[in-house]
Amino acid sequence: MNIFQTIILGVIQGLTEFLPVSSSGHLVLFQHIFGLTEAELLFDISVHLGTLVAVFIFFRQDIYSMIVSIVRYCRQALKTGSFSPANDDTGLKLALMIITGSVPTAIIGLLFHKIADRLFSSLLIAGSMLILTGIILFFTQFVKNSKKDDSLFSLKDSLIIGISQGLAIMPGLSRSGATIGTGLFLGLSHETAAKFSFLLSIPAILGATILSFADIERNGTVSANASMAGAFAACVTGYFALRFLFYIVKKGRLHYFSPYCLIIGIISLMLS
Repeated sequence: MNIFQTIILGVIQGLTEFLPVSSSGHLVLFQHIFGLTEAELLFDISVHLGTLVAVFIFFRQDIYSMIVSIVRYCRQALKTGSFSPANDDTGLKLALMIITGSVPTAIIGLLFHKIADRLFSSLLIAGSMLILTGIILFFTQFVKNSKKDDSLFSLKDSLIIGISQGLAIMPGLSRSGATIGTGLFLGLSHETAAKFSFLLSIPAILGATILSFADIERNGTVSANASMAGAFAACVTGYFALRFLFYIVKKGRLHYFSPYCLIIGIISLMLS
């Protein structure tokens, strides 16, 4: 994999990681076009970390609020011996929701990530899941914008969204499409569903990266410079993709991506 290919794949990763069109499905397709038989693990880790940096930059205020709330809660618990959180601490509640939603994602990831790795080279699977993503996005247009904001967000909601994120381990099934769509179907507001989806991606990306480190010495020969170029491209494009998608979701137009997923899915099936 040369530096030109890593930059192109980094741009694709940055755009498709957050847009509801499946980054894994597009990487499978373009690796097929470039004649790459399998993903370079060092590169895969690098571009995912690049998109993770984009999430931290875009949601820096929410992340800072959660960190402050967690530190304040721990200090209060140690000082008073009471572990009951304040009811009006939205930062702590959001952190709890993310932890709760990450549990089913982690379980699914640990159980099936080896299988998913083998499926990653399958255009047939990626194409089929892209079509499924397109169907999910199509039906989001019939969901009205709810007034159910963070204050009405339940642990049950976060668990269900976490399960949908875990299932997105399948190549071609968009993580953002599945989680935002699930949030909308559960009655969350457009903005809340989008924000929770991307914040929930932080532990998922970190967990997947940690799992991948165990195999990094056995996979690939891509250079560090090429990987860094791909990561930078993924970070920059990922940030602007986040801004764009947040605007689209708030306008209730997530279904605009449905025809694209259906078309790319059909092309992938034809190429397979």
